[in-house]
Amino acid sequence: MFTVTSEIYGENNYQTTRDGGKVVSRFRFVYPDSEAKLARITTDKDGDLEVARPRRGVIELEHSEATELRLVGLQVWRGALLLADYLFSKKDEFSGKTLMELGAGVGLTSIAAGIHNPGRIYCTDVDLGCILKLIRGNVQRNSQLLSGKISVLEFDFLAPREDQSQDLVEAIDNSDIILAADVIYSDSLTDAFISVVDNLLERGRQTRRHKTIYMALEKRYVFTLEDCDSVAPMYEYLIRQTVNKPWNMEHLPLDFPQYFEYDRCKQLILIKITGR
Repeated sequence: MFTVTSEIYGENNYQTTRDGGKVVSRFRFVYPDSEAKLARITTDKDGDLEVARPRRGVIELEHSEATELRLVGLQVWRGALLLADYLFSKKDEFSGKTLMELGAGVGLTSIAAGIHNPGRIYCTDVDLGCILKLIRGNVQRNSQLLSGKISVLEFDFLAPREDQSQDLVEAIDNSDIILAADVIYSDSLTDAFISVVDNLLERGRQTRRHKTIYMALEKRYVFTLEDCDSVAPMYEYLIRQTVNKPWNMEHLPLDFPQYFEYDRCKQLILIKITGR
């Protein structure tokens, strides 16, 4: 069986532990309020400079280290960490908003959102490989970090819309911010994701609760004889399929601080999508 492995495991020490088939890693971060603390110069009662230290935290996640392609959500990928950084940088702007994550994988981005957001967060994915049970376990594992409530629901991009549960429909209608990281890795899945975005934006228009979607992904380059060049087929397919959509698609600069430990490589992309 062909398997794939996320690059992040070999680039960073996440203090991973293994117990039988269970793999648990610790994803370290710095709290955003540390920036202001580090910028202040303070002295103690004797007039000596006090060295400010950043406030640190850890999200502990159970995950897989290698999977077949259809189960890649059981791993952690760079896009989820990039999106977590962005949420930290926008914590005041998003505070109190209702968030929904699509294709949440093992739940890292939703948990990161719940650290600063006291509102409701819907964490969704298709239930392959018992992933919803795994997400619920990871949410419970990090409950002491959370200021908001995370609800875990199934959202299958490929399922007919009429088969969506009432709980999911209500969650969609109640959401303001939609998050998606590393959710496209085949043409058919990209097509399904585009259809989901169309539906989310349309539901927002109908309910007058308009949605803003933030999508993180990594351009993955391959060399093809057809192009005689290195291309990023998944990203390029996404752009071709959405060029005539009634969307505003904005590529956001990655100039916000990095709070989590990972390689923020130049192939990472963050896209903001709204309806016209």
